Amino acid sequence: MYALQPELKVFTGSANHDLAQKICDAIGTPLGQATISSFPDGETYVRIEENIRGRDVFIIQPTCPPTNQHLMELLILVDAARRASADRITAVIPFFGYARQDRKDQPRVPITAKLVANLLHAAGVSRVLTMDLHAQQVQGFFDIPVDHLYSMPVLIKYMRTRLTGKTVVVSPDLGGLKMASAYSQALGANLAIVAKQRKTATETEALYAIGDVEGSDVLLVDDLTETAGTLTSAARMLKARGALKVYAAVAHAVLVDIAIPRLQNSEIEELITTNSTPVRAVEGFKTTVLCVSELLGEGIKRIHNDESVSSLFKIENNSN
Repeated sequence: MYALQPELKVFTGSANHDLAQKICDAIGTPLGQATISSFPDGETYVRIEENIRGRDVFIIQPTCPPTNQHLMELLILVDAARRASADRITAVIPFFGYARQDRKDQPRVPITAKLVANLLHAAGVSRVLTMDLHAQQVQGFFDIPVDHLYSMPVLIKYMRTRLTGKTVVVSPDLGGLKMASAYSQALGANLAIVAKQRKTATETEALYAIGDVEGSDVLLVDDLTETAGTLTSAARMLKARGALKVYAAVAHAVLVDIAIPRLQNSEIEELITTNSTPVRAVEGFKTTVLCVSELLGEGIKRIHNDESVSSLFKIENNSN
């Protein structure tokens, strides 16, 4: 005789309540009740307001700014669920912060991505569901299963409505070439790359471009933009080389203050991103935010039912 499947319960922190509600609507389950507040000294307080003993618990929390606060919220929610005897705890992290600190590239620096993975495991996370990691090898930092989804099918579906002429997909740096290649194949477009030099933490300079963009629309693709320095400098160079319209597609738009005037004064026609994190509005600049609730919701359902998630990576044909 087989045991019954544990009941599914979904909770969220304060990082992106809107996305969590849309995910619950997509999978047809109510969003669980939890109280999250702070003590006067800034300590985070959490109380789960319903019975989760023996339940299959999913906690949705991207680690967007303020990063440390949202990460701490996630850890405390996980600890509360573990101590309330949840059967399994899955951390759903649409945007995984600290993923860029994935190697020791200078003396006396940490590998913070590994530290965060250790913290999640120690808190009681059984598995992780995330999307568009900055570096895929971060999956190996976890000693628990990681399901890594991609926003590319969602972004591609929209970009096919925008890019109807001759198109070149461009990676704005060397590290994104593999991603750009996947986009170019899905769109049936040519491929180019821009090499950049980082001057400071907030400023980059496009040095040269490899590939022909003259007379073509251009799609810049990246996993993350914060200051928009890489995208705007690349767009400026591509325009100077004869590109027609320049679009930018990123999975996570974590826009800080310096990014706003850069985008407003840039050569970029439109920034296409997802609601993995709350996206700031940029006055006078077109930003399109695509919803990934169905993608993440389907991932949650398949994990709950012990089904494969690999088919979520498939991209529909142009005819569909």
